[in-house]
Amino acid sequence: MTSLKRLTLTTLLVAATLQTSFAATPPEDTVSNSTLNSALFYQLLVGEMSAQNGDTTSAYSLMLDAARKGNSERLYERAVELALASRNGESALQAAQAWARVFSKSTEANRYVIQILVGLNKLTELPEAIQRGMSTAPTKERAAAIATISRYVSRATNKPLAASVMEQGVAAELGNPLTGPAAWSAIGALRLLAGDNAGALEAARRGYALNVKSDDLAALALALMDAKVPEGEDMIRKTLAGKTSPEIRIAYVRRLLDAQRNAEAYSQVQTLTQQAPEFADGWIVRGSLEVQDKKTAAAETSLKQYVSLVTAKTGNADSVTTDRGLVQAYLLLAQLAEQDKRFDDARAYLDRIDSGQDVIRVQTRRANVLAKQGKMSEARELLRGTPELQPGDARAKLNAEVQLLRDYKLFAQAYALLAQALQRDPKDADLAYDQAMVAEKLGKNEEMEQLLRQVIAAKPDYHHAYNALGYGLADRGTNLPEARQLITKALEFAPNDPFIIDSLGWVEFRSGNLGEAQRLLKGAYQSRPDAEIAAHLGEVLWAMGRKTEAQAVWQEGMVLNADNETLLETMKRLVKQ
Repeated sequence: MTSLKRLTLTTLLVAATLQTSFAATPPEDTVSNSTLNSALFYQLLVGEMSAQNGDTTSAYSLMLDAARKGNSERLYERAVELALASRNGESALQAAQAWARVFSKSTEANRYVIQILVGLNKLTELPEAIQRGMSTAPTKERAAAIATISRYVSRATNKPLAASVMEQGVAAELGNPLTGPAAWSAIGALRLLAGDNAGALEAARRGYALNVKSDDLAALALALMDAKVPEGEDMIRKTLAGKTSPEIRIAYVRRLLDAQRNAEAYSQVQTLTQQAPEFADGWIVRGSLEVQDKKTAAAETSLKQYVSLVTAKTGNADSVTTDRGLVQAYLLLAQLAEQDKRFDDARAYLDRIDSGQDVIRVQTRRANVLAKQGKMSEARELLRGTPELQPGDARAKLNAEVQLLRDYKLFAQAYALLAQALQRDPKDADLAYDQAMVAEKLGKNEEMEQLLRQVIAAKPDYHHAYNALGYGLADRGTNLPEARQLITKALEFAPNDPFIIDSLGWVEFRSGNLGEAQRLLKGAYQSRPDAEIAAHLGEVLWAMGRKTEAQAVWQEGMVLNADNETLLETMKRLVKQ
């Protein structure tokens, strides 16, 4: 199609729009009996031709004049677009403001005015535009309008001033129980962006005084949590005390998971699935936590419920999928089936996944199924023959093979595999850490310690290495002061990690501080029920003379993982005494 034909088509489309707008009722504050005459049509054509030829200045002038003559919102918008395309912010603002004056109830015109003012850094002119946006929005839609305007204002470079002008713009809404929570939430979010945590907290308090159940304020409370403001969590808990939107509760659950507060996260997700059983995301999070906690029957039920809810929307329950949630659910269901020796079911779940980015994970599960059937050589060959489709796939294959060997206590083979990899890349801290862990299993304690110290020297923030070295020293009863120092350092990087807290509890036990050891280990076990933590907690209780409690904890640990070496060794050593 030639340029002239394209221009003619564009102009005809604009003309059609104009004819429609002229037939409509004119705005309240204007009186118009305009018609699209030949002169105006010619002006539009020249304007579009000028734009096509790169003369955006002339095109803008012609289009803005045509908008005024034709009294057309579409032409005002086209004038703004032309000015923005030529990077002339002042002209774009002039056209947008003219548009907003003529069509005073136009949400779109006001949106352009606000965005352009922010782009030009003319923040002091924003309150009037924000107020106009509030006045034109129906009462039921004002909270949403506040959120939209806030997103535009948040792009300003001067964050403190942005928060201030937003507050001025929504001043009339701040005491309104219906719109005040959204207004205070917007102000608080902007204050957070400005680094004013105290001001954001005050905004949240003012909003919560109007409505403790507001989702807008709950979002601000979550943002305060992210900013390490403790009161933020107190506020979100007030919201969650009753029935709230599932999106808010799942957002809180994810923050608990990030902080490794799994027990609290599970309690919240139980509430979520009870209050909103049709909210699919709640079921997959619940199922994932149940898999971690070895609640296999409950996990399978939760994951199947997730699959049912998601596939019911598409009607493709038996087809292969690339959906991220379904991929995760099928992988976990395959894992559970494998553990229960339902190998055909495991393979069936894996066959439903058709995701290039998950090839390694799928093949790893297939390899585990083969290993469970006594086909270790085939399992390793399967992993090694898996195509490498993404940059990290080669490393993922190595990790999968090493873990498979470790799971089946083939430590010498895992050690040899890691040694080869470390020889190829001696500066790889992750490989060195893995080699250290396998060296410990082979009784190579000096090598383990040497490798972990190398990792710490190379990566001073590698908290797993601090924890592993500290625990190793404590378990052997050597250099307990350094063990405590190392584990305390690990906790600085991951303060809520139950396994690091377990290590610290073990140091206290080895140091003879039974009361403190029991407190730490009990907290770690409540946060993350795990067989190894159960072994340590039970041993401390045994040493305190609370043998019945110790045995009860060990029995719980056996339910979690009857094959855990630490738990089995502890029970064998102590119960026969």
